[in-house]
Amino acid sequence: MSIANTPKPPYYAVIFTSLHTHKEKEEYDKASARMVELAQNMPGYLGVESVRDPNGFGITSVYWKDKESIKAWRNHTEHKKVKKRGRVIWYEKYIVRIAKVEKDYGKI
Repeated sequence: MSIANTPKPPYYAVIFTSLHTHKEKEEYDKASARMVELAQNMPGYLGVESVRDPNGFGITSVYWKDKESIKAWRNHTEHKKVKKRGRVIWYEKYIVRIAKVEKDYGKI
């Protein structure tokens, strides 16, 4: 994984912070990779950054062009099924935050 090369703001970030249960890790890893693949093919997708520590704490930020793109992703049938499974099995705790990026800077 690397730093997402996003366009000039404004754009949106969906930030998913979670604590993994460590249950069914192989299935989780496959589902997670599939979700990244699906998201990358959605209109308005701009990039993703994701990290998880050995204790199961993770943060994934997915960048989107606009709120409509986020809504389409949220309502994607396969994504909805995986989210449900995550709530029941994979995540002890989680929170989703949606933010408008108004400024970014750095070296990529």
